[in-house]
Amino acid sequence: MLQAFYTKPEPDLRVAAFCELNRARLARLTEFYVTEQVIDFRRAQFVTSAPDIHHLPEDSGMEIAFAGRSNAGKSSALNTLTDHRGLAHTSKRPGRTQLINVFRLTDDKRLIDLPGYGFAKVPLEMKLQWQEKLAQYLEERRCLKGLVVLMDIRHPLKDLDHNMIRWGVAAGMPVLVLLTKADKLKQAEKQKTLRTVKAALAELEGEIVVQLFSSLKGTGREPALKVLTEWFDRHDGEALIEE
Repeated sequence: MLQAFYTKPEPDLRVAAFCELNRARLARLTEFYVTEQVIDFRRAQFVTSAPDIHHLPEDSGMEIAFAGRSNAGKSSALNTLTDHRGLAHTSKRPGRTQLINVFRLTDDKRLIDLPGYGFAKVPLEMKLQWQEKLAQYLEERRCLKGLVVLMDIRHPLKDLDHNMIRWGVAAGMPVLVLLTKADKLKQAEKQKTLRTVKAALAELEGEIVVQLFSSLKGTGREPALKVLTEWFDRHDGEALIEE
């Protein structure tokens, strides 16, 4: 009798399609998070040297930028991290990186060597041009997802360094601070400087990691690569969720 008043509803194809889409998305996310993500930094390749952001590759994927004073050892650090001695040009004259240098890890992952700031013995007009390029890249490059700030452990947290870190935190970006040339100090001095810098940056309340680093000895290479890999993995996971 009740069957006379009951009509089986027609299946809603939109709901079925939505469920199927989310099952597929869940499967991709599960595969992503249960599979160890490996990035071979040794496969880094030089792509281009750009005078400004208009000459950079397409603003997509993910970039991690390396910034620091002109004598902080950015190029040496990049060579150490990628285990590629000649990848980034080094010079005994600080401030030779005058362009935005791009290094490709994969089709959608890049490392960026930004012009050094603060020390280079160049005309004031050129310094102002470098600062303008740097600010333009930091403010307008949407694929920039992480910032590595390099500081000579013997001269940490100069005003420009502090400003760079503050900018990264204000932009909601993770920041890795590498105290370079750690081989120049004794163990006790290194640890004291490390504690001092961590304490000074704790007030910023951002996602900041501070590590010791030496290109000469290879100190800190693996811990730094672990942080960079985590950043890339996080971006990949967020991209899957947004699909």
